[in-house]
Amino acid sequence: MNPLPKFPLPPPPFPSPGKAFRFLDERTPVSLKQILMEPLLNRLFAEGIREGEFEEVEGRTVRLEVTDLDGGGVTLGFWLNRLRLVEADGDVTIRGDWRAFRDLAEGRQDPDTLFFRRRLSIEGDTELGLAVKNLLDGMEWGWKVASSK
Repeated sequence: MNPLPKFPLPPPPFPSPGKAFRFLDERTPVSLKQILMEPLLNRLFAEGIREGEFEEVEGRTVRLEVTDLDGGGVTLGFWLNRLRLVEADGDVTIRGDWRAFRDLAEGRQDPDTLFFRRRLSIEGDTELGLAVKNLLDGMEWGWKVASSK
């Protein structure tokens, strides 16, 4: 009797980008995230900070969650004229898929359109959420995200 041939086992499935992001996010210390992200955020929004556009969110926290990254996200605060990355729930949470955030950042769509089409949603302190929406609406981003269509 001939033994059955041995076939190699298929490789384990690769995790989705969302699961891979969440895996890395959960294992990266907040202090390292702060060192890497805060200077970039403050440089990106320097003009708005200088012009006082962030005063309405002083001392408050905003959570941005990217739904197709398995709930991965970031919570930002604004204190002493600086954006800060914090490890906390936000006073308000803004959720959407990465395409909605990309369209917002590239100026392809304004926040009102994204919210009315339910591509972005606000949960929590709606007054703060409205202030953040108005802040985003008035921003001159001045940068483009690499497209991956």
